Amino acid sequence: MNVLERLAIWQHPDLKDRLQWYRQVADNRRPAKFRIARAIPVDCSPAEASEEELWAELEAKTPVFLDLWGHIRQGTCDLPNRPDPRPNLLDLCRELTQRMLRHCTFCRWHCGVDRSRGTKFGTCKLATESRVASYFHHQGEELIYRGRFGSGTIFFTSCNMRCCFCQNGDISTDKDNGEVVSARALATMAWLLRTEGCHNINWVGGEVTIHLHTIVEAISLLAELEPTIEDLRAALLVKSDFFFHIPQRSEHAVYHGMFNAPMLWNSNFFMSEASLKILRLLMDVWLPDLKFGPGRCAITLSRTPWYWETVTQNIKTIYEWGEDFTIRHLVMPNHVECCTRPVLEWIAEHTPDVPVNVMDQFHPDNFCDPHSPRFDPKYRELARRPTRAEILQAFRYAKELGLRFEALSYEKNTTGLHL
Repeated sequence: MNVLERLAIWQHPDLKDRLQWYRQVADNRRPAKFRIARAIPVDCSPAEASEEELWAELEAKTPVFLDLWGHIRQGTCDLPNRPDPRPNLLDLCRELTQRMLRHCTFCRWHCGVDRSRGTKFGTCKLATESRVASYFHHQGEELIYRGRFGSGTIFFTSCNMRCCFCQNGDISTDKDNGEVVSARALATMAWLLRTEGCHNINWVGGEVTIHLHTIVEAISLLAELEPTIEDLRAALLVKSDFFFHIPQRSEHAVYHGMFNAPMLWNSNFFMSEASLKILRLLMDVWLPDLKFGPGRCAITLSRTPWYWETVTQNIKTIYEWGEDFTIRHLVMPNHVECCTRPVLEWIAEHTPDVPVNVMDQFHPDNFCDPHSPRFDPKYRELARRPTRAEILQAFRYAKELGLRFEALSYEKNTTGLHL
């Protein structure tokens, strides 16, 4: 169908040669990574092997995955013409996340609590349950993600950071917001969005890393899901957009007769190295935030230590892996010099050809809104929108550094400002 590929924005110099894998999977010209992982057999029983053995097998099979993925990207081969083996690399990823849940190391906090018991909680305050606040055809993402029919966005509750200005504060700070969903219900939501025409499945929150176990299990189910009427009824209770009654059309979501959809990891990127290794085999495109500079702003505004070294290392890692991704940076009032400038300088030095959205959409929210009963006076410096001068200075820094920022930043800006 090539619906996404036909967007004129791909002709912009910032994007013309970028995100080729994502574009091909979105238009069903290539199989999503999870389908490739499912085609690779593993040499152990995931349910019976120790966690150490599971990690060793993941390390052994990742090069096999990368080799097959590389050939598929180049068009020199396709998925093997045989039934998917069992157990396979996707099964292995699923089992590993279930084991990690017992001493949770999904994110950089490394809380180590046994979330499967739910008797002690870490930073995210979650046990095994995952809650979804809403899911819909998101028309507010960058054009390369929302396309014509929207980004298939699934919003999870709770977070592992404490940003005082969070514009999804209702779901990030309230762990009981939304509806509890099973992995099968989650898979049904993704199936609905894709068959209704969404260009991707956009896993977002809150924060998604803390729900890794449910998401990976849902992806494993998607590989062979045939939703029942009961599945659809349960999933539709949480759906919240005007595409509610759009009919499902299989051609939106099929590669060689199999369900297909690019997976988008929309995250604060404050995740562990272990989580990143699993997601490498499942995510087709990534959307990391790079919020704060290397000073104390992450601690002051988000109560998050180790922020700069963690997030920059994770972004650098996926860049070195050759993954498809774009970066978001939100310009905050009074933080252009301490956050925006060093963030953009780091991008220019370490990931210079990656498209960047320098966002002018900040508005006082959560604990920064002076009109809210939640307002905390210690965050008064953020109780306003950025000024025209601050936005233009951010754009000027990006321009001087030679970043690919215009296509995404100017298309999405809310002030109408550009250089």
